[in-house]
Amino acid sequence: MAGPTTVERGERQQESSGPPLARRLRRMVRRRLRTIIMLAVAMVFLGTAGLWALFGSSWTRVERVTVSGTRVLTPAEVSEAAEVPVGAPLISVDTDAIASRLRRKLPRIDTVDVVRSWPHGIGLKVVERTPVLIVQKGRKFVEVDGKGVRFATVSEAPKGAPALELSISRSGSAAASLRRFGEDRLVREAVTVARSIPAAVAHETRSVKVRSFDDISLELGDGRTVAWGSGERGALKARTLTALMKAAPDARHFDVSVPTAPASSGS
Repeated sequence: MAGPTTVERGERQQESSGPPLARRLRRMVRRRLRTIIMLAVAMVFLGTAGLWALFGSSWTRVERVTVSGTRVLTPAEVSEAAEVPVGAPLISVDTDAIASRLRRKLPRIDTVDVVRSWPHGIGLKVVERTPVLIVQKGRKFVEVDGKGVRFATVSEAPKGAPALELSISRSGSAAASLRRFGEDRLVREAVTVARSIPAAVAHETRSVKVRSFDDISLELGDGRTVAWGSGERGALKARTLTALMKAAPDARHFDVSVPTAPASSGS
């Protein structure tokens, strides 16, 4: 049997040379280097497998779309408008684009949350706008939400939303108010008033009439009226109106335009 070569003898002498601590350090460095290389190879393998699972395999592709939160809209309408790419890798679905598309196509949607439901689903969580006022337009009704957005035209007036009446004169102070604020701003002020009406009165309110920015009134279903003024100090006006109606239950007209000096009249 042949003995060790000159090179092998040199390597052994090199490994055995030096103090024991130096030899241990060299062995430790070699072991750690091998470990690092093995971990790097494993990470590359796992990363490649993970990318294939996310983009290349059928394990994580879109197979279903679920819709929740609808009231007036139907899940089918929302799903169709969303145009979710069924069959595409779930990881590649642009959720922001779907949300933007839904708000653009279906203005009734106020907010929508598009979520991935691993491994095969897309969930659409919808919040619809709620009308606080309606504007009659011929035989149709335009719904206006709490932000003043006119979001839908319907053939039947929704229950619980009073009608908005713009009775703005083209002369005098009312005309000046119209020129200063514009019709859209006056509509938003009416929305502010509608949102401030106390719950006990809201279901009786038939219309919100706007004559100018600070001349907004309510007409109740039984013919009673409320002079509200502008939309400012709405919470105080609501509390004042509630107390005033209790104190004068037979009154036909209530004035809370100056909430610190309310008045009632008629019987």
